[in-house]
Amino acid sequence: MLTISIHKPMLLRYSHVRIRSHQKFHKIDPVPFVKMEAKSSQTRKMEELSVKHPTPFIPKLEPSGEPDLQFDRLQTSDQDLVQEKKFEFGRFIAREAILDEELWTAAWLRAESHWEDRANDRYADSYKRKFTDQEFNAIKRRRKGEYGQKCSCIITVRKESKNVKRTVVKSVVGTLDLSIRYLLDGETFPGEREKAPPFCSINRTQSNRYGYISNLCVSKAARCQGIASSMMHFAIRLALLEGAEQVYVHVHRKNEPAQELYRKMGFEMVEKASSQLEEEQTYLLRFKT
Repeated sequence: MLTISIHKPMLLRYSHVRIRSHQKFHKIDPVPFVKMEAKSSQTRKMEELSVKHPTPFIPKLEPSGEPDLQFDRLQTSDQDLVQEKKFEFGRFIAREAILDEELWTAAWLRAESHWEDRANDRYADSYKRKFTDQEFNAIKRRRKGEYGQKCSCIITVRKESKNVKRTVVKSVVGTLDLSIRYLLDGETFPGEREKAPPFCSINRTQSNRYGYISNLCVSKAARCQGIASSMMHFAIRLALLEGAEQVYVHVHRKNEPAQELYRKMGFEMVEKASSQLEEEQTYLLRFKT
């Protein structure tokens, strides 16, 4: 049993989930697009945002010093992903990101989301480039994993079109992170401060295994097509297949449309978490199997 020191809710990094079997899930009807705000800097929980989606900025220098990034790389053929678990809906496919270029584009979408309401800031472009670079590296670190826990970067891409060639950068229209975690000893929900002692261990039992969804965002150009709800549906199914019995997500307290969307998907508010999340102005929602 691994023991760690914890003084406040921790955000651990998790390993990459690669699913080999080919499986398609049942199609669900599109849900109207809902704009969602980003979370506080402490939790960095971002929900779906209506983001401006111009042609992504392509830096002259490779981000993070990665020489292998090719921004003119063409979208991966669907036929090359026969071993990847995926969810097809309409003109889109939700699946786990594989290429570094897909991870970088997911980071760019999150940067666009984070600075959407500050488009007139003279330094916005500079901030977005820096954020993209940092988030790209953070995604790669989380996928490597720590403490035996897992994190996957889920993306939604446009389906291949006959006689149409798209780059990876232009094919990715949505993203989220799915983490598979364990509750700490004494916790009944993630980050429960009252019950988590200063020194506690991760309880690796089946009943303490849960999924956590974060960093959900969709390109403004692709909204109102059920992408957010379809990615959520796909992430929940993956979490259940990983053995998680519950799936959690944070939502801003003033974001009533997002709360309504989650309610329709089967999420319920964790009442015990409300008081300690008052400062962050968020709610913790739970989906139970």
